[in-house]
Amino acid sequence: MSKSNGVKRRTDSSAAAAAPQSKKLKIDPTSAKKKQKQDSESSEEIEESKDDAEGSKQDVFPKEGMSSKEAHAEQKRLAQQRKAAKPNADSVYRSKKIWEKLRIKSSVSKEERGKLVEELFGIITGRVKDFVFKHDSVRVIQCALKYATAAQKKGIAQELRGSYKDLAESKYAKFLVAKIVMIGNEERDAVVEEFYGHVRRLIRHPEAGWIVDDIYRGIATKEQKARLLREWYGPDFVIMNVDGPVTADLSQILEGQPAKRGPIMTHLKEVTNQLVQKKSTGFTMLHDALLQYFINCKPGSPEHGEFLDMLKDDEEGDLFKNLAFTKDGSRLVCLALAYGNAKDRRTIIKHFKTHIKALAGDVHGCRVLLTAYEVIDDTVMTAKAIFTELLNKDMDQTGREEELLAQATHLTARIALLWPMSASPPKWLTTDAETSILAEIREIRKETSKKEPEKRRTELVEAMSQPLLDLIASQAASLAGSSFGCQFITEVLFGASGDKSSALAAVAGLVEDESVGVEAAYVGRMLKSLVQGGPFDKATNSIIPVEPGLDFDNLLYQQIVAKGQEAIVSWASGANSFTVLAMLESSTFKHGDELIAVLRAHGSEMDAGKPGARLIMEKIGQGDGDKAAKKGKEKEKKEEKKEEEKEEKKEEKKEEKKEEKKEEKKEEKKEEKKEKKKRASKSVFKGKFDGQAAEAVGGLCWLELTISPVGSEVTVHGSEVTVHGSEVTVHGSEVTVHGSKVTVHGATAAGLKDDRHGMLELSSMQDCVLVPGITV
Repeated sequence: MSKSNGVKRRTDSSAAAAAPQSKKLKIDPTSAKKKQKQDSESSEEIEESKDDAEGSKQDVFPKEGMSSKEAHAEQKRLAQQRKAAKPNADSVYRSKKIWEKLRIKSSVSKEERGKLVEELFGIITGRVKDFVFKHDSVRVIQCALKYATAAQKKGIAQELRGSYKDLAESKYAKFLVAKIVMIGNEERDAVVEEFYGHVRRLIRHPEAGWIVDDIYRGIATKEQKARLLREWYGPDFVIMNVDGPVTADLSQILEGQPAKRGPIMTHLKEVTNQLVQKKSTGFTMLHDALLQYFINCKPGSPEHGEFLDMLKDDEEGDLFKNLAFTKDGSRLVCLALAYGNAKDRRTIIKHFKTHIKALAGDVHGCRVLLTAYEVIDDTVMTAKAIFTELLNKDMDQTGREEELLAQATHLTARIALLWPMSASPPKWLTTDAETSILAEIREIRKETSKKEPEKRRTELVEAMSQPLLDLIASQAASLAGSSFGCQFITEVLFGASGDKSSALAAVAGLVEDESVGVEAAYVGRMLKSLVQGGPFDKATNSIIPVEPGLDFDNLLYQQIVAKGQEAIVSWASGANSFTVLAMLESSTFKHGDELIAVLRAHGSEMDAGKPGARLIMEKIGQGDGDKAAKKGKEKEKKEEKKEEEKEEKKEEKKEEKKEEKKEEKKEEKKEEKKEKKKRASKSVFKGKFDGQAAEAVGGLCWLELTISPVGSEVTVHGSEVTVHGSEVTVHGSEVTVHGSKVTVHGATAAGLKDDRHGMLELSSMQDCVLVPGITV
């Protein structure tokens, strides 16, 4: 049920499928689910048979005079009676009938399924807890969750609040918890919070352990993971309320509470050792806890040595096999290899026999192989234990090439093949996390390994080069079909030892193979690098030539020129122009004069508008080339002008649309004013104030009012208005109203600053008197 909380850099389902199938190693989720289904079905049959057996003891009936058929029918009748006598028997029976229909997708239409789901929810709503703890009815709730709406799912989750810990411990209901945490963040938080304070007991529970760990690994937030892991450090961390950010980093905790180091480390060792002894070594939470313990042990101390002994005492190697496939677990294996002696390293690597390719293809497991390359001094043992399986040496040629081709073009699996090829592997090969771990390992090996790193690397390259060179020689076209394959060819030809002539000839022969797109950018980069004769060093801004030289520039030129001079011109002015430029700049190129002569003779045919072609023409110093370059620049300027004109036209269109929208808004405002006038014309006030309330016809009326200084008349559209029962005074531009409510633009006018002209809404007809019949 694991779910990823973001996008990982790389995934590897094929490697996961090939990972070791130990008792607790969760590598094949499909087979695990099938086994769980079989177990649940068989257990259900066992329980039902137990019920029948118990019932048969209680409900004794005379068998005398009955045939076996009659006796069986009577026994069946009594069993049904016992089931009917159980609580909610009718509801469970009806819901199971609905479930039997819903579980077969092909036989139920969408409309019918909707009706069945509504009927099912009519039965279970308010009684979900009565269903979830029974082996047969819990399936009904799982089915209801599958087809429920978002609101219905939340309703089920709400009913089950307070029971999640018990559900996780149930043999059948634990799968329901896995579904509930997927509903949403609120439900996930509710489930995880019920686990707080019970982690140590739950992780050791045969049913709850895997559910808790799955939630920890794939669903929980960073803070929730920290809270769950902290409970491994002792009882204090179960009840302690943390102010501010929560951390599970044991180093930070011990730094803040150095006096508690002894109890924390003792408790953590006890909890982890219990699980290791029980062979429950597949938990990611256990791997994280083991790493936290180990990195807080002082190297060379007794607790450091005892911990390594605990890891090695697992004779079957399940612990190491499980550790290698998780993030913190793989780091722990790497540290164990780095700190271990020669015997320890040999023992650890032997545990991975038959699982080497699975390690190479796993995003975490590959770090273990790279660490083995970096620290094991016995390269003969490394070649035998790792390369035999990694390079498929036990297969026939066809099978070996197929496997190696798949590994060479795989984002993760290729790392183990290419890492030894260079003392400073390219940055694109590994992630920052892997680089950081290996930098840590290289510091440790200064004290724990004896052989010089470069000598160790050279011996590894000698042991693995030939199968890789043979692969390039026979599968050059297939490798050149992808960017990963081109990178593989380049790194192997630069770093491998031995006879490279067949491989180089095969790569140069790609020019003749029409199935290969030599104009592809990644193919061009590969050819250019091989023509240059070595990798580019950014630090010195120069090429580091390979020894002995590849002589690929001459090989490639012969292949191109064999197709005619037109092919040379096409390459020089096309997508591979920088490859031709690299030939002209190469110190080992033997056909420089010939190439320059051809290019000068066909200079007019070259497209100097392209950067590579322009640099070539400058390189050969052709006068016409300068003109062509100018033409190319002029052509570029014209294209730029065209683009600018297009952009200007787009801007003009945008402005025109804006103006049109403004005009439309103006027209809309005019129409609104007309409508207001029409509505205002319908608001007629009748009568004259004489102590009685005046009558309004047509609703409230907005009056345009001009306020004059005190003592002057207040005029409304030329008519006199007298205010009774209300005192209106004017202070500069302030209007104060006493004894009556008057609003200006929807706000009370008392104390409101006015510009001596505004709209008054008469909230009470006692505010003023209008001349009869005046229309405002």
